[in-house]
This record gives sequence, structure tokens and C-alpha cells, in this order.
Amino acid sequence: MPTSYEQNNAAAGAVEKDLFGEKQWDASSDAHIEEVKGTATVTDEVTELSAIEATAASTAAWLISITVSLGGFLFGYDTGYISSVLVSIGTSLGHILSSSEQELVTSLTSGGALIGAIMAGLTADRFGRKTPIWLACATFIIGTVLQTAAYSVPQFAVGRSIVGLGVGSAAMVVPLYIGELAPAKYRGRMIAFNNMSVTLGQLVASAIGAGLAQVEGEGWRGTVGIGAAPAVGLAIMLLWCPESPRQLVAHGRLEEAGKVLMRIYPTSTSSQRAAKIRSIEMSIHEATSSVAQESLWVAFRRIFTTPATGRAVLTASLVMAISQLGGFNTLMYYSATLFAIVGFTNATAVAITVSGTNFVFSVVNLLLVDKFGRRILLCISTLGMSICMLIAVIAFRWIPIDTSTLTLEEGAEVGWAGILVLVTIILYVAFYSSGVATIAWIGTELIPLEVRALGTMVNTVTCWSTNIIIASTFLSMMKGMTPSGAFGFYCGICFVGWVFIVICYPDVKGMPLETIRDVFRHGFGRKYSKQWQREHKHERQEVQQSFGH
Repeated sequence: MPTSYEQNNAAAGAVEKDLFGEKQWDASSDAHIEEVKGTATVTDEVTELSAIEATAASTAAWLISITVSLGGFLFGYDTGYISSVLVSIGTSLGHILSSSEQELVTSLTSGGALIGAIMAGLTADRFGRKTPIWLACATFIIGTVLQTAAYSVPQFAVGRSIVGLGVGSAAMVVPLYIGELAPAKYRGRMIAFNNMSVTLGQLVASAIGAGLAQVEGEGWRGTVGIGAAPAVGLAIMLLWCPESPRQLVAHGRLEEAGKVLMRIYPTSTSSQRAAKIRSIEMSIHEATSSVAQESLWVAFRRIFTTPATGRAVLTASLVMAISQLGGFNTLMYYSATLFAIVGFTNATAVAITVSGTNFVFSVVNLLLVDKFGRRILLCISTLGMSICMLIAVIAFRWIPIDTSTLTLEEGAEVGWAGILVLVTIILYVAFYSSGVATIAWIGTELIPLEVRALGTMVNTVTCWSTNIIIASTFLSMMKGMTPSGAFGFYCGICFVGWVFIVICYPDVKGMPLETIRDVFRHGFGRKYSKQWQREHKHERQEVQQSFGH
């Protein structure tokens, strides 16, 4: 019986190369899967699974993650350009936009994204992970064209809504897809590519918006229109990306799943890949054996009636809610408006510092998330955000703002308080981007396989529903509660989030997805996950050393 990938190749003959230059699965591997099913002991399979997760991920795995993360760029570009457009659009839509109209066109994308996330969540298991991403690209392009050609508020609003459909679909499916494709020890970093892509999109949009804002009257159309380019690029490059192994196994396409695993784990042996497929099959069987005949509604209800599943989805969704209600997206949507309020003359250019900080510290998160784990980064992130918001509350008390118009009082000077607001916001963004921003999306790893698409949909719906609240109320809160009151509200949300994370959030760093499902069978799993990390720390180190890592 062949005992390694190389021996299988010798028996099966030459092996094709794919477009990424990775070796393909050969037919003898399928036979080997059946042998593993019949002969391998539980201990053998656990050893093989540990070994395959310790092997190096292929270049293809990283390239696929980066490619699909362009879906995050679409999200980031949309949230990034609206800030500059709101201050430069002038009368291009027929009149100067009122505060309520600004809130409307800003929040409509979130409303569309909410619908897009629901549609993707209901269809992702049936049609796979790639189809919703293609549809996201198409709707993003259509919405962008409508906005660019708009000369009225209704047309611009419709374009924003259609773009939202694409943004929501991509935001729901991309982290799910990467999480199912990525090796366990790289999963955090690979999903972090998506958030880094979001922040890069925001930075690029802010920079383009600041530059084209100097084009009097219609420069904003160029800022909006350029957003279609990455959508076209993603749609084309997605042709060379595989479906997720879990989706392929779930649909009985074991040979294709084997090919994908060989692309992801190029130095693994055939027995390791067979054990991985067997593990996925067992996980799927356990997940679906009791729900095979259930309707979609019953499956959805199971999220809330099964305690362990409910805790997993609740944990992921609460972190997502904190990431939105903590106030960050007010800075993305209204940063130029906010900095104009506190007295900066070139507010659009100043807003680039926010996007730049966001991008830099999303890279920091990429480097740290798998090394230190999600829990410690979340604790530091939310506590730092709380402190920064508290300082902003104090600083705003020293800035004379006319709340009826959200402008500085006539003849008033801002001085040190305006600088303090800017510095505090930059520090807040640094804490946000290095922790909760990315980990809110990595939270899909907590959700069991049988409801992962639906659970991820709930998580994404949480994102967009809370995003709608933020986008549609910020200017009104600034007027009704004063800037100090509005930022005090965000401070409170961040602090409550910190308390929840300290008490409840488990550390699942390095856990295979098939193992994470056990965590929430022990309450919120904080103690269980800590014990698992202790028990497997030396085992992972020994396996990694045996592979030269």
C-alpha cells in the first residue's frame, strides 16, 4: 500500500500541474481514502491531522486568499469614498445635500448589504462559496455605474443600494470561504487579508477622493467610477480559485476535494490528506445526520435552540456588533465632515490619516493574530478604544460647536482641543484595526459546520444592521446629544464589549475547525479552550520541529 504522496505518484504516473504550479491529486489517492476509512485507528488519524496542519501552506493558498480578499477591497473602497464625496458633491445631484440626505445615501449601502448578506447566507451551501462572490462583483459594477451617472438623489440612492447588495454578499462569503480553505495555523492571518484589503480599499478611496476633490464640480464621479475596476479584476481571477474542500466533500466530490488539499498542503502525504478528508466527512456526517430532512427555517431555528450553537453564534455576533456600534464607521463615513466641524480647513486630506492608520494597523493584526491569539488582541483593542473615546469626550467639551448646524461658532478658535481630537481618533483607529476590526470577521471560525453558512449570515446581518444604525444616526446624535454625548455613547459600547470579551471569549488559536465545535459544549468555552491550548502546545511544537518549522 502506498505510504506517501510520492509513492502514489510513482504508481499513477506523471501528475499534471495547475495554473498555480501545484501538484494535482491522482486517482490512487481516492482508493487510499477508503483504506484509511477501514484501517486507521483514531490515534493514527489524530496524528495525521496534526501532521498535515503542521506542514507549510503552499504559495497557492496564500495567492487564493489574497485574490478572494479583493472582495474586502470593494467593501473598503465604498466606505472610503463616501466621506470625500459628501463634502465635494456640491449641487451635482440638483441641490446641496441636507444632513438627513447625507445619512440616507450613506446608510442605504448598509441596507443593501443587509439584504445581500441574507441572500448569500441562504444560498451559499447550495451553490458553493464562489457563486455569491461572482454575483457580488456584478452588482457592485452595476451600482457603481448608476452612481457615477447620477444627477439626482434618487438615482444616486438606488446605485448605493445596489452596490450594497454586492458588498454584503462578499462580506458574508469571503471570510467563510477563506476560513474553510486555510490551514488551521494560518487561518487567522489568511482571513486577516480580507480585513487588510478592506482597509487598503478605504485608504485608496480616501487618497483618490482627496485628489479628485480638487476637480471642481464633478471630480467625485471619477472617485466613484474607479471602484468598478477591482470588481472586474476579482470576477476574472476567481476563475482560477477552487471551491472550498468542505463544500466539495459535502457534495460528494471527494476527488476534487483531494486536488484542492494537495494545492493547499503540497508537502503533505496521501495518508494525511485522506485523514483530513475523513475528518471533514465525519464532521459533516455528525452535523447533518440529525438535520438532513429539516427545512431551512428549522435549521435556522436550530441556531437559537441548540445551546452550544447558540453560544457560538452569539459570541461571534456580539463581537461583530461591538466592532460596528463602537463608532469606527462614523469615522469612515463622516471623517471629512467631522474634521471640518473641529476646524481643519483641508478636512478631506486630514481624513487620509485615519484611513492610513487603519491600513497600517490591520497589517499589524495580520502579523500578530495567529501568534498571540484572538482573545488577548480583543482585550487590548476594546480597552484601548474605550480610553480613546473617553479622551475624545473630554476634548469635545472644549470645542465651541453650534449643534444646530454642526459648525464652529462664529469667530471661535479650536486650538489644542482639535489637535487632541485628531490624535485621539488616530489612536482609537490603531487599537480598532489591530484587534476587533479583523477578529470580528474571523469569528466565523467559531460557528459549527451544519449552520456555518446560516450562522455567518447572522453574523454579517449583525454587521450591516448595526452599521445602518451608525450611518443613519451619527449626524443626528451629534446635533441632539452634542459631540461629547455621541462619543460617550460609543465609549460605553466599547467598555461593555471589553467586559464581555474578558469574561466569555475563548482562545481558539490553532484549533482545526472540526475541533472548535467542542468548545461551546462547555459553556462559552473559555476554560476549555485554555486547557486545550495548554495540552496541545508541546504537541504542536514537536510536530512542527519534525517538519523543520
